[in-house]
Amino acid sequence: MIEFIRGYVDYVCPEYVVIDHHGIGYEILTPNPFVFRESRAATVTVYTYEYVREDVHALYGFLTREERNLFAKLLQVSGIGPKGGLAILAAGRPDELVQAIEEENEAFLCKFPGVGKKTARQMILDLKGKLTVFSAPRPAAPISGELAEAVVALKALGYAEREIEKIIPALREETMSTEQYIKRALALLLK
Repeated sequence: MIEFIRGYVDYVCPEYVVIDHHGIGYEILTPNPFVFRESRAATVTVYTYEYVREDVHALYGFLTREERNLFAKLLQVSGIGPKGGLAILAAGRPDELVQAIEEENEAFLCKFPGVGKKTARQMILDLKGKLTVFSAPRPAAPISGELAEAVVALKALGYAEREIEKIIPALREETMSTEQYIKRALALLLK
């Protein structure tokens, strides 16, 4: 697989860019080719995904590895092909897409071109919990004392960190003992 291509932007059109790498022009399909227009005089790096099928051999390009990896995850969803994956990435920000999948927001996902209710549901089923590396990390306020001990206990009980993070704001509202925090947390988690 070709990890990336580094070269000069030779041509930009609505579907693709052509990157000149030592005299060879690579046609690379991208979500938004016009982001490369400003880079015509400078060397650019395009992270690529090589798509090979019986009748197709194409390069898809992205500004970042994360965007490229998200595209690869989208291709794993039944009903989404390369054109659909590009359309989804072109129509929204990757962090919004990840958030919609994690929150099971079908209405938001249906706004993307070519995504109906069935495909939105399939995206949620196939990708929920697998895209946390693509979401922007939010700085968490420090937890100390009894609440920190309760969080450690919840993790030991097998609860995922993202589940625990959702209930922490509700737990911060009161000052309790470690045992009381655990009981309150379990009640919130079981809702």
